[in-house]
Amino acid sequence: MKLISILTLAPMAAAFAPTPAFTSSRLSTELYGASIQFVKGLEEKVIPAIRLTRARDGSSGTATFKFDNPNVFDASTAAEGDITGMFLVDDEGEMGTTDVNARFANGKPQSIESVYVMKSPEEWDRFMRFMESYSDANGLAFNKA
Repeated sequence: MKLISILTLAPMAAAFAPTPAFTSSRLSTELYGASIQFVKGLEEKVIPAIRLTRARDGSSGTATFKFDNPNVFDASTAAEGDITGMFLVDDEGEMGTTDVNARFANGKPQSIESVYVMKSPEEWDRFMRFMESYSDANGLAFNKA
């Protein structure tokens, strides 16, 4: 409910989406300095859909990540540990959130949705630097809504 109220107050700022050259056969990322992790040390290979919102005055914003069939659900990664949050790791450091929700269908995990909240213009700028590095490594483009 919190996300819905934020979305009604803040216009849709933009989103990151695959570039037209992106093909659906590309399932893994090529990480060169930026990664998303649900278990520390285990890079998520599935590229998420990302939706951004920002307050009109720029004071806050949210990034909603949706991962369809993430590799963290694979049986081969179960021994790596439990999901403790979503961690955005790059050469500047690490950002994270514990607002991580799994979606299930017929008792099996299907997707993960996670919300990262930015409470200041500085946090927004830091997040955008991470996204620039992550998008460069994964063939994503910035599309204004």
